[in-house]
Amino acid sequence: MKFSEYQYIRPDMKEIEKQFLETISIVEKTTDLEEASLAFEAINKVRRTFSTMESLVYVRHSINTNDEFYESEQSFFDENLPIYESYVNKLSIALVNCPLIKQLEAKYGKKLFDSIRTSLKTFKPEIIEDLQEENKLVTKYDKLIASAKIEFDGKINNLAQMTPYLSSPERRIRKDAETAVFRFFEEHVQEFDTIYDSLVKLRDMIAKKLGFANYIPLGYARLDRSDYNDQMVANYRKQVYEDLVPIVKEIIEDKRKRLQLDELKSYDLGLNFLSGNPKPKGNRQWQVDQAKKMYHEMSKETGEFIDFMIDHELMDLDAKPGKRGGGYCTYFNDFKSPFIFANFNGTSGDVDVLTHEAGHAFQVYSSRDFTIPEYLWPTLEACEIHSMSMEFFAWPWMEYFFKEDTDKYKYSHLASSITFIPYGVTVDEFQHAVYENPQWTPKQRKRAWREIEKKYMPYKVYENKFADEGNFWLRQGHIFQSPFYYIDYTLAQVCAHQFWIKNRKNHQQAWADYYRLCRAGGSKTFIELLKVANLDNPFIDGTIKKTVKELKAWLDAFDKTKLV
Repeated sequence: MKFSEYQYIRPDMKEIEKQFLETISIVEKTTDLEEASLAFEAINKVRRTFSTMESLVYVRHSINTNDEFYESEQSFFDENLPIYESYVNKLSIALVNCPLIKQLEAKYGKKLFDSIRTSLKTFKPEIIEDLQEENKLVTKYDKLIASAKIEFDGKINNLAQMTPYLSSPERRIRKDAETAVFRFFEEHVQEFDTIYDSLVKLRDMIAKKLGFANYIPLGYARLDRSDYNDQMVANYRKQVYEDLVPIVKEIIEDKRKRLQLDELKSYDLGLNFLSGNPKPKGNRQWQVDQAKKMYHEMSKETGEFIDFMIDHELMDLDAKPGKRGGGYCTYFNDFKSPFIFANFNGTSGDVDVLTHEAGHAFQVYSSRDFTIPEYLWPTLEACEIHSMSMEFFAWPWMEYFFKEDTDKYKYSHLASSITFIPYGVTVDEFQHAVYENPQWTPKQRKRAWREIEKKYMPYKVYENKFADEGNFWLRQGHIFQSPFYYIDYTLAQVCAHQFWIKNRKNHQQAWADYYRLCRAGGSKTFIELLKVANLDNPFIDGTIKKTVKELKAWLDAFDKTKLV
């Protein structure tokens, strides 16, 4: 079946509750491992179907936020997900207290039960209404972002469609485009502030109801972070500040000279070359055709994967009115199908979707035979290793997309992957400050953002008063939707850089490590997965210094005459 033929059926919550209660009753009483296993596997089938229906609604609502049917179904899930979570919570309690717990751990793996124990810290029935409200606030933010209609260049654009203007070779266009984007956020700033203020206070209240001092440890538990904590993350940020930010300053200074500017402004940071940033040399269909050729040449596994994605129409890539911004990969359990959602805009970011989001999709496609839902995906920082590393594994085929601009693409891709990291840790440090101080006013939060931004990105100079007052983060959906997720991109980027280094030295070994990592899915913790892939741990002092040294050597040795 093609994606359009995947049938959505609203879950029957009463029937689901009945099936959970029956399973719980068996798990609590049985002393027969086979009986417990059959019951557990049967309820996992129910869970896979519920997840499939939820994902179908999320995707179809993302594709058209104006579709009244799927807007209604999204509201159904906003309302019922916390109730469903309460069923999973009761099952989790039964499993960890089961008389056969040791045998179940031996059969299904310790990681599953460690994750269950962590999840039990994140839920009590008395927070159901709070979780419903949290879902509604996040959906409200998504809808507000999708509502953007920005008049520019004689057209009405959404936020994704404004991206090419922000990297225009003409400085006036870049500046005017940035002004137009910030104008949308300024016009709606009260709505954004109200949504976020409500989310912060609500999450803090939920944390305290669950016995946490504040939201930070709850946020980590929600992300199933079992082998590192906020102190380790703080030390990682310290490494970034000390060992990576100085390198980024050099990269930015090289850019200033290349662009022949006396001073870089925020609206200049999106441009890498006076002749313009490298762009793919064809439209969306042409790019998909190049991706198909690339993945067939890359490996047998990736060739099979890309055929599956194309044949089943599992990519929605065009930007269009009413479509949610951004990009993501999700998965339909019952169809064993990944799905890629994006907003193509004619920039090199389009090709990055066909490598980055395809990296996510390839991972879950590779681990699709796990029947336990928790093992399909790893935790988020490990997920991002697959996507960011695939961007680098695809380098030998970038000429298919960029032709004569391939060298420019490779230089800017590696340089921007380094300069991204300080922004990622800015987002993380900001969120830690916010949830340590939930009583802050919107103005105090914005002051904190600007101070942290200056610490990690001193080269970011705004002319726009609204942005200089600390409002840039309003456009970063992760801050609203998934607290503490964003640092995962930077941790994974450091790991992906290691794959880039390994691949240049020994492709076969690097690919074997990568494919082994993909197939492991979520069956191990983040640090355990690093060992599976033979990667250095980013939390350990010296890892960033060692990694960035090799990256800088490549950038320094690059023939700069090609960068016009």
